[in-house]
Amino acid sequence: MKKIIVASKNPVKIQAALQGFQEMFPSEVFEAEGISVASGVSDQPMGNAETFLGASNRVQAAQQAMPNADYWIGIEGGNIATENAMEVMAWIVIRTATRTGKARTAGFFLPPRVIELVEQGYELGEADDIVFGVANSKQTGGSSGLLTDNVMTRLRFYVPAVILALIPFKKQELY
Repeated sequence: MKKIIVASKNPVKIQAALQGFQEMFPSEVFEAEGISVASGVSDQPMGNAETFLGASNRVQAAQQAMPNADYWIGIEGGNIATENAMEVMAWIVIRTATRTGKARTAGFFLPPRVIELVEQGYELGEADDIVFGVANSKQTGGSSGLLTDNVMTRLRFYVPAVILALIPFKKQELY
């Protein structure tokens, strides 16, 4: 059994990591464990670079905290503000002792009321909870789930990027 350390206690991130590994390597057996580590960036990362840095910092901290695992994975969600719009995306960084893989999720755009709250300093999950009248949405369907009536849950949003970040591990001879 191969051990994956997820640099978060968020159950959606843990499940996304496990599911991505299982889909990419169906003949192997994995277990995933989440640990709480600091991202070293804002609670609500803004921009591509800060979000990538958060995922990278998380995976490095997880590797230092739990050095005996087979894989470490950092998943960091962030927002990219553009003129009159705000895109939601996430970075995935996966590491072993000798290799690193990385990928970004697709992106989607937030409604104006959610953007207003994020610009006032709320974390996206908090803003979603206020606008949609729910609690702890970031540990369930997330923004994508709320905006699509759970057609695209946060789990479903993350898994493809986990799979893409695993390409260097699947095709080692090319990387």
